[in-house]
Amino acid sequence: MYTLAVRRDFIARHFLIGGDWGKENLPNSHHFLLEVQLAAGQLDSHGYLCDIVEVDRYLTEVVEYFGERMLNELPEFAGLNPSLEVFARIIADRLRASILRDGITSMKIVLWEDKRAWASYAVQS
Repeated sequence: MYTLAVRRDFIARHFLIGGDWGKENLPNSHHFLLEVQLAAGQLDSHGYLCDIVEVDRYLTEVVEYFGERMLNELPEFAGLNPSLEVFARIIADRLRASILRDGITSMKIVLWEDKRAWASYAVQS
């Protein structure tokens, strides 16, 4: 199985709801590091799993949409606690149709909110 990963970073804001999360209950920002990991059993005729430039373009769209925004105000987070885990799934849902094709068998989103904490969400084709 081959794996390819592409990373982007961005800043977004949120506040947690539904519990006593201390400072996280107040609006705050995180410098997120987003990594998409793609897997396939075979490479294409050029020896590539996929086109990195194309994946980077999809990540740019995600970063431009979520970057510098208050996640709680976006429709994707309506009624949801904008936790790191939920955010990773929402990003995977946005990328699923664009990326899971042409022989790619799985995609994993790894989302870091700082240097010590991350969450991931994986989908199969």
